[in-house]
Amino acid sequence: MFELLSETVSNERVTDDTWLIALRSRKIAQAAKPGQFVMIRVSLGLDPLLRRPFSICGVKEDLFLVLYRVVGKGTSLMRELRQGERLQVLGPLGQSFAVPEERFSLLLVGGGIGIAPLLFLSQVHREKEAALMMGFRSAKDILSPQKITGEERGFAVATDDGTKGHHGPVTDLLDEFLRKNSGDVVVHACGPKPMLRKVAEATMALNIPCEVSLEAHMACGLGACQGCAVKASANSGRRYFYVCKEGPVFKAEEIDWEGL
Repeated sequence: MFELLSETVSNERVTDDTWLIALRSRKIAQAAKPGQFVMIRVSLGLDPLLRRPFSICGVKEDLFLVLYRVVGKGTSLMRELRQGERLQVLGPLGQSFAVPEERFSLLLVGGGIGIAPLLFLSQVHREKEAALMMGFRSAKDILSPQKITGEERGFAVATDDGTKGHHGPVTDLLDEFLRKNSGDVVVHACGPKPMLRKVAEATMALNIPCEVSLEAHMACGLGACQGCAVKASANSGRRYFYVCKEGPVFKAEEIDWEGL
């Protein structure tokens, strides 16, 4: 883990409300693993005071990439960053996705901006067979993996309004895939909690290994504030997990999905 000032190398709009920023830090880029995140202070002043958590969605030499959606004051400030400006960054933080055994192929299921850590996972394991499924609200919200990380990997897409690909949730694509291919596959997922719950239920019913990356509000990123607690499943031996410290990646069976 490092705390440092990172230089903005590029900050590009990729959809109407989503941006991709490339920050320079050889230390973070070399240390980062898929599933980990950084805490960014979006202003060198005191407003906003708290850092914001962002998944690392890829690395390129001494750069690490962050995909973010403009939803409030902090991300609105990020949108205005120009080349050469610096941000205070803490990271990489959290637990990463497990390294899959050689015999397993990857099934990556992402919802919206939740595809970010999955693209990093796909980049690191580019030699492995992988199926990538992504769900979005509409065709205009689709995030191209090639545009973000440069990886030329095929993907299936679902949209809520049917303007591109499958008309419906991305979990429909998952169910169809698992009906035909429930063999040596490990599932990794990130996205909205209702989507993750469906992914967890589908994979646990078939005893398919599954890891989920949870999103949570974080103030510190280190487990000190205890603001990102999620309820653990009864068989995990815990009452709660802290997403920033013991996650954000968990085995699907570790989470109490009814209480999430």
